[in-house]
Amino acid sequence: MEKQRCGWCKGDLLYEEYHDMEWGVPVKDDDTLFEFLILETFQAGLSWITILKKRENFRAALDQFSYKKISAYNEHKIASLLENKGIVRNKLKLKATVSNAQAFMHIQKEFGSFQNYIWGFINHKPIKNKVKNYKDIPPNTALSDVISKDLKKRGFKFVGSTVIYAHMQATGMVNDHEINCFRYDEV
Repeated sequence: MEKQRCGWCKGDLLYEEYHDMEWGVPVKDDDTLFEFLILETFQAGLSWITILKKRENFRAALDQFSYKKISAYNEHKIASLLENKGIVRNKLKLKATVSNAQAFMHIQKEFGSFQNYIWGFINHKPIKNKVKNYKDIPPNTALSDVISKDLKKRGFKFVGSTVIYAHMQATGMVNDHEINCFRYDEV
């Protein structure tokens, strides 16, 4: 018997694997939270499947998403990344990746970890929605508006409310699996 999955991932093996193994699983590790934040910022204006297909290329190009290394990237490094056909070559997003790594580390200093900061918005407990059809999920919420505004105030770029809501979904801050999906009760 085939597993019942959320409608958005059906029919693409990469999407289904991501859905089954990662999407909506609570992430409390700063390294992984940073990776998803960077991937979500690159997704702005693109489809998530485009980013997923380039994920390993991003990982190789961006030093395994090491925010410490990325925070020190200079113009020469950004210029070399703009030549990399395996990633999304957007100068503004690449520059934002550097400044976001720097802002990420400032938050770590202030809160002890990025996880303490971001999960503090929901009292460190995932929000479990009751989604019947993924098409009914809003692109953003009042909470993602608040988080986006705070991140921008702290120097982050490409972190609009829609990007932040996608980050919240990906990292399990919010469970938006459809209620008939086999992952709904598992995450």
